[in-house]
Amino acid sequence: MRQSAVDCSGRRSARLRRVLGVALAGALLASGVATADELKPFEASYAWIWNGMTVAVTTLKLAKSGADTWTYTSRSEPRGIGKLMSQRPRTESVLRVTPGGVEPLSYKGDDGTSSSQRSIDLKYDWNTHRVSGVYEQTPVDLPLTAQVQDDSSIQIALMVALLRGQTPDRFDLIDKDAVREYHYARAGEETLPTPLGALSAVIYTSRKANSPRVNSYWCAPEQGYLPLRVQQKRADEVEWTMEILSLKRE
Repeated sequence: MRQSAVDCSGRRSARLRRVLGVALAGALLASGVATADELKPFEASYAWIWNGMTVAVTTLKLAKSGADTWTYTSRSEPRGIGKLMSQRPRTESVLRVTPGGVEPLSYKGDDGTSSSQRSIDLKYDWNTHRVSGVYEQTPVDLPLTAQVQDDSSIQIALMVALLRGQTPDRFDLIDKDAVREYHYARAGEETLPTPLGALSAVIYTSRKANSPRVNSYWCAPEQGYLPLRVQQKRADEVEWTMEILSLKRE
């Protein structure tokens, strides 16, 4: 039997976290122009749907934590059949906004259990230009450049760049002890009914090199190009979908 998408203890949980990070990054890149004059706090929640059932709700929150530092968190709570699983995935990223862009300072994540199998603990040393730590039991020691981000900090790095009128052309994401690059393409437009009302969306797709999976993002211009929907397909099979439930912006 094919591994269930509600098995948050497996690779799907890590993949979901990574895809959502790239989804928001791609949404910001899709805008092409800034929609605000400065980085602002927000909180958004999404329903994670598998086989037509909502199995979890993920909440993302960006908060100011210092003069030039921010804390970005993600937490997921099971719903319906998802409650059969013990995992409650969560992440926390601390980052600094500088004239040169976003510098991640730390990134932590786990599945909400006592197991360390899916835990992430990364530290960024901008003096030695190395990122080190542990990513799901894999030791990490990588060169640190301005392009290197993690699943969480990449979202804010791209937002800051766009707010400054810049258009990033590359995604370098830490994936265990390596860095992966993602490529994007525009796929059309659609108006979606959402809890926020009917909203127009620009559809983008992304694919990691040599991956059979394609991710699609419905990005809303009226909401700063945050995604209204994220969907992953393998060939013609929909593996899972995420739909926006709520959004608060300051």
